[in-house]
Amino acid sequence: MRDASGLDAARDILRRTFGHAEFRGLQAGVIGEVLAGRSALAVLPTGGGKSLCYQIPSILRPGLGLVVSPLIALMTDQVAALQQSGVAAERLDSNIDPQLRGDIWRRVEDGSLDLLYLSPEGLMQSSMLERLSRLPLALVAIDEAHCVSQWGHDFRPEYRMLGRLAEVFPQVPRLAVTATADARTREDIRAELRLGEASEFVDSFARPELALSAERKRGQGHGRVLELVAERPGRSGVVYAGSRDGVDKLAEKLV
Repeated sequence: MRDASGLDAARDILRRTFGHAEFRGLQAGVIGEVLAGRSALAVLPTGGGKSLCYQIPSILRPGLGLVVSPLIALMTDQVAALQQSGVAAERLDSNIDPQLRGDIWRRVEDGSLDLLYLSPEGLMQSSMLERLSRLPLALVAIDEAHCVSQWGHDFRPEYRMLGRLAEVFPQVPRLAVTATADARTREDIRAELRLGEASEFVDSFARPELALSAERKRGQGHGRVLELVAERPGRSGVVYAGSRDGVDKLAEKLV
């Protein structure tokens, strides 16, 4: 399937590999853009299937799909899920032992790997870029792309280096994806990653099933938390506290 193209082939992968009957929201548009070899910026809500927007093109397009991710835990979870679905995916990070690292590079170089996950620091090492520049790449995906923006809520200076990818891999489509980016942040992402005139896909974040309310805290608030729990017998929930000590004291009350 490495040479297949078009949304029909993408839907086939979606059903057979990932178990979904049809694309949701703007997924099809984003995937079609990348399959055509064009860069894009996609802002899709949490649960909107952002990862499929680069995973499916990485399987379908010739070459290796590179995915830049900010956290080892995120990479580990995605790679494990892909491997369970039968997708040839690996990650290279500081926790990978030398023997496994050698095995992964052999798979990269013989073309048997579809996706390789890297941190921005790992990817932007000169030795890594030089080695990857000799290989055919399907795409470069920048996950959690808001990290590149000084206006994003999770800014990471290391992400600023990723703008160089435009010159290192000039013929490779680049896809920036995030679940959180207002207009100002999107403009910054586009500038920092040198996306130029790349298409922008911004899905609706309307969640009618969710409701927010707020009330003024009285004292430590423990009494009100207990009231809220008592009003919801048999239902699950999450209670946050501002410190470990606050968690311990509230847990005693809840017990």
